[in-house]
Amino acid sequence: MNMKIGLWVALALTCGAACAQNAYLVTPAEMQASIAAPPRLSAKAATVKDAPAIQVTAPTLTGPVKSPTPISVKFQSTAPSAIKPESFRVLYGSFEIDITKRLLNVAKVTEQGMQVSEASLPNGKHKLLLEVEDTAGRKASKLLEFEVN
Repeated sequence: MNMKIGLWVALALTCGAACAQNAYLVTPAEMQASIAAPPRLSAKAATVKDAPAIQVTAPTLTGPVKSPTPISVKFQSTAPSAIKPESFRVLYGSFEIDITKRLLNVAKVTEQGMQVSEASLPNGKHKLLLEVEDTAGRKASKLLEFEVN
């Protein structure tokens, strides 16, 4: 079994109990697996003209973040397009685990953005990739890297 599959199996086994007990958006096991993973190669892409924008207004990511923390994200689209809230996705860590459903249990996504009053994350380094699309099919993404202590 290769290392990547082994980590996924470990995540699947630990997430069941941990997710039920702690109500974390990501489990400590998912965080550790993400930190231990080698960096992924990704192609650089040019910004699409008139693509939507994603702005994180909370928490302030200039230093470590405390948990639980509020999360506030604003979306901006270019008229006549509008944001498609159902296209919003959040991918976690190096493995890009889709945690959108976990987030939607504590937040609502609208054309204007997304807000969570208290997001629980384990202490450590985190990487979130936020994605959203507009009605013209243009996609926006925003990578957030921060530390919780």
